[in-house]
Amino acid sequence: MDIELSITPAAAHRTSDEVIFADTVFGFWEEFQDSSENSSNSSNDEEIDDDDDEEEDDSICPIEKNKTFWEEQDQLLKATLCRSSSRETKIRQATKEALKELNMSEMLCMCRRPVVEAKSCRNCLRREICKRLSNLGYNSSICKSKWSNSSEIPSGEHTYLEVTENSSNIKRGVIKVVIELNFRAEFEMARGNEEYNQLVKRLPEVFVGKAERLRVFVKIMCSAAKKCMKEKKLHLGPWRKQKYMLAKWDGKCDTSLLEPLPTLCSTRPRKPKASMLTFDLLENIVAHHCTAVQVI
Repeated sequence: MDIELSITPAAAHRTSDEVIFADTVFGFWEEFQDSSENSSNSSNDEEIDDDDDEEEDDSICPIEKNKTFWEEQDQLLKATLCRSSSRETKIRQATKEALKELNMSEMLCMCRRPVVEAKSCRNCLRREICKRLSNLGYNSSICKSKWSNSSEIPSGEHTYLEVTENSSNIKRGVIKVVIELNFRAEFEMARGNEEYNQLVKRLPEVFVGKAERLRVFVKIMCSAAKKCMKEKKLHLGPWRKQKYMLAKWDGKCDTSLLEPLPTLCSTRPRKPKASMLTFDLLENIVAHHCTAVQVI
């Protein structure tokens, strides 16, 4: 996959939209790694029921019941974050190094979007990370999911990265490791309560993990979102439902997203331009280093 991106020495300026590549961005898996891959999969391969409505128990105090719910969700989230297979750890570390290198360099956005740096453009960032992972020998690809409108959820589409590997267990088939560069933001809500926002803060900004583990995260956070809206007596938007969220990371490889970007000079700075409509063109022509042209 040939991708042309202009990379120059370290940039002095960083925008607020850039991904900060500290350890906390990827969560705290590395602190509690499981050496056995099988042990990490046993609790994550469970069937997820999209209908999480439960019968209300009137014998329990609502305040105590709510407190218990949030404590359980917090513990479930912590337990899921603590699990990681060796395969996930290797891909996570490779992604982390790629992001770190890109963050220390200056890339120009090459997809003709109105942004200056490619670090602010998710499309260019995904392309570059995909290329670097492929160079390391991983079967990396850019995937795009797209689903139609239904009575339960609206239509939508989503783009993310995926690394696939053949499992040593023939029954399991291909193992998919999802890479989502904007994971935490996918669950942020403007009207979330304190308990829900605390759960969101625990999520890694960049998710790198198996598809099965991702579904567990979605199950936990969607249940929490539903509880949050119920406590605040607000309607839960269909785009917050579990079925909608799961559809985001259930796509296929889109080869059109892997086409080479247009080539630009990687070393020369962009030439300054001056419009003939600029009223003070003659006064600033020297500062712009442009040659005046007489129009006949």
